[in-house]
Amino acid sequence: MVIDDSRAIRMILGRTFSQHGYEVSTAGTGREAPELLKAAPSSPNLVLVDWNMPEMSGLEFVKAFRADPRYNDVPLMMVTTETEIDQMVRALETSANEYVMKPFTDDIIADKLRVRGLVQ
Repeated sequence: MVIDDSRAIRMILGRTFSQHGYEVSTAGTGREAPELLKAAPSSPNLVLVDWNMPEMSGLEFVKAFRADPRYNDVPLMMVTTETEIDQMVRALETSANEYVMKPFTDDIIADKLRVRGLVQ
């Protein structure tokens, strides 16, 4: 699942993950995502979330997502323009598993997936 208020970023990340064999669902806000997750037949293999979004920040989403025990084992990647080390530390302390700074390349995303064992 890709959660980002930018339609362009959702499309780019969706294309990248589709090329790696993933079925991709998207949400435009952190508030929209939980409803889509509840309606899905199974837990996602991976969630990518932007930090800066209206209604609910990515960090708030991470906290809510991790509060649900059904998603304890789902890898979560922050994909954001936040470049400060303190922000990265906050995201990882809040239980994000990976952190990618925008702008990113397909290779950076693929490398993160390889580290997590999600692609060859």
